[in-house]
Amino acid sequence: MTATYKRYLSKTMSLPNFEDTVPLMITFAPNWPVRTVVFRVFGTALILSSAAMWVMPGASLSIELAAMKFGSSLFFFLCGLALLMMHHADNQPDAYFDPIRRELRVLQKNNRGRPHTILRRSYETLGSARFLERQVELYDVDGSLLLRLPIQSAEIRQALRMQLSGLVNITS
Repeated sequence: MTATYKRYLSKTMSLPNFEDTVPLMITFAPNWPVRTVVFRVFGTALILSSAAMWVMPGASLSIELAAMKFGSSLFFFLCGLALLMMHHADNQPDAYFDPIRRELRVLQKNNRGRPHTILRRSYETLGSARFLERQVELYDVDGSLLLRLPIQSAEIRQALRMQLSGLVNITS
């Protein structure tokens, strides 16, 4: 074996030390936080109005009117519930940065609540990473934006930067 081949094997076969690197999981944030607030306000209003229909004083309660009232209150309740659950945190996918396999996985919960991998990319196939104040942007090789993730703390930002350094081109 030549010395060059031994260096190649040591670089490709070596795994990172698990004590130095920690896997990171970052949850996606909704694109429009204002839209989320508006949906929650309207959803709450619809749910409250579905209950308020029955407490409001009415003149006479005939069978036909009661059936219409029940149908509309059920419709308001279900629409309000749908608006409240539209951008719920449980519906958002998670980005999992694995330092051992050196890959990024995006996990989405399926109907049973179990995580399902919807995207798997090796660190070497990422174009670049850009760290901003409160978020990180990952770009594809062609320069298009692949992911934009919120970062909650400076510790997570530093750990992710250390994990990607040397494998992904990091821009400021």
